[in-house]
Amino acid sequence: MAFQTLPQGDQKGDRPWWLIAFVVMALTLGVVIFVSDLYTQVFNTVVKGLGVTVFVTLIGFLLATALGLLIALLGMSDHMVLRQVARFYVEVVRGIPILVLLFYIAFVGAPAFVALYNLVTAPLISIGLTDEMVVRDLSLMWRAIIALMIGYSAFIAEIFRAGIQSIDKGQIEAAKALGLSRAQRFRLVVFPQAIRVIFPPLSNDFVAMVKDSSLVSVLGVADITQMGKVYASGSFRFFETYSIVAYVYLILTIGLSIMLRGFEKRMRD
Repeated sequence: MAFQTLPQGDQKGDRPWWLIAFVVMALTLGVVIFVSDLYTQVFNTVVKGLGVTVFVTLIGFLLATALGLLIALLGMSDHMVLRQVARFYVEVVRGIPILVLLFYIAFVGAPAFVALYNLVTAPLISIGLTDEMVVRDLSLMWRAIIALMIGYSAFIAEIFRAGIQSIDKGQIEAAKALGLSRAQRFRLVVFPQAIRVIFPPLSNDFVAMVKDSSLVSVLGVADITQMGKVYASGSFRFFETYSIVAYVYLILTIGLSIMLRGFEKRMRD
């Protein structure tokens, strides 16, 4: 017996009841925050870290996307050495937990970079043209951004690789026949089609980075999680504080997911 596949949205029960339930829950908690002095105080404290969370996520994801695209292109290079370097990077970075990578970049990579910088600029330092760099000159927030960039770039590189390789080779051969250079083929033929395949998993990684940005709180970066941690440790209001922290993250992630899905649908249309 053959089963007819119904268009998305026409299947029984495929209405966004989960979204309605979430909106009701969000509005209910919003009213509680508005009428309760305690929850208002907690909320006002937690949202002070919103700007840092947004900044870390946006900059980290943009850098990770750029690096991921570079790694993907190296992985599809005609040169074996470049391909092996890209594969080595992807496999090693994907095998390290983000939290471990965060600690490694912050407390191993940063001191190593400072030592190398001072070694390279030693002649300039000796004649007073520049000052010697110390580790504290590198802010913890930027160390966290670099760690997120490195950690996510390996996954994003695989997304780009899969999307680019999904393009029919016949179209690439046709572009070659028209005399387009490799850069022109990528810009005019490959990438405009690949982005339809790339966008959904790429948007999922963006939402995931919003959540993983909370890991920067282990370095004392004043994001949403860190502001909640500081308030809870001083007031011992753990239930109220972390309920608000979870609430803010849910608003961010679900709001982003809905917006990105709408954009994805317009791309398909």
